[in-house]
Amino acid sequence: MKNLLLFSLLITLLISCEDTKKKKTNTPVKHIEKQIDTIESTKIIASKPTKPKIKLTEENAISFLIAYGKENPENKVRITTTYGIIDIELFKDTPIHRANFIYLVKQKYFNNTFLHRVVPDFIIQAGSSDLKSTFKKRAVIGSNYRLPYEKGNGKLHSYGTVSGAKEYRENPDKKTSPFEFFIYLGPNTSNKHLNGNYTIYGKVIKGMEVVEVLSELPSDDEDWPLNNIYISAEIIKN
Repeated sequence: MKNLLLFSLLITLLISCEDTKKKKTNTPVKHIEKQIDTIESTKIIASKPTKPKIKLTEENAISFLIAYGKENPENKVRITTTYGIIDIELFKDTPIHRANFIYLVKQKYFNNTFLHRVVPDFIIQAGSSDLKSTFKKRAVIGSNYRLPYEKGNGKLHSYGTVSGAKEYRENPDKKTSPFEFFIYLGPNTSNKHLNGNYTIYGKVIKGMEVVEVLSELPSDDEDWPLNNIYISAEIIKN
């Protein structure tokens, strides 16, 4: 009888050890699956624009951005592409354009937009797309406002400068479309029609080699890359 009790106790211990081992083996797998789900969900949430407190218009945009710029003094932004990162420093002597760019970054506007124009030895342009999500974000932020020309300290377009794009070439008031920007690569002999007509409000401080690669990507007759190049943007803490 004593031997039978000992045998039963041994079987119970063996079963308990086996169950414990199975639980430990399963736990990491479940943990990994949970991590993947969390990362994917966070990525989706992070790409959604936050609803702004005000819809920008021609009437209220400038006063809003001046006040916003005082409350948000950041001036460095990281643009992430599938080909690498591009770090940009925004100039303080073009305060409206700087504030607008920071505002759009914090609204997550640039996330999931495209690099939509590439011209070797000249420019790359970004901030637009043909996705419905981009037009929805513009509608929420305010799609009908423009930024006034800011001369700053008389800078000229040079290798790595960042400028605001215009929606049409004939633009005597030199107003900037708030959502699109271009980085200049071309030689000084190619900048005469740009100087004095487009606000220069930043410069690339890291990643011009990435800009060079992007400018060489295959494109169609309208300089749109044949393959969509998505970008995202985040503030770099000073």
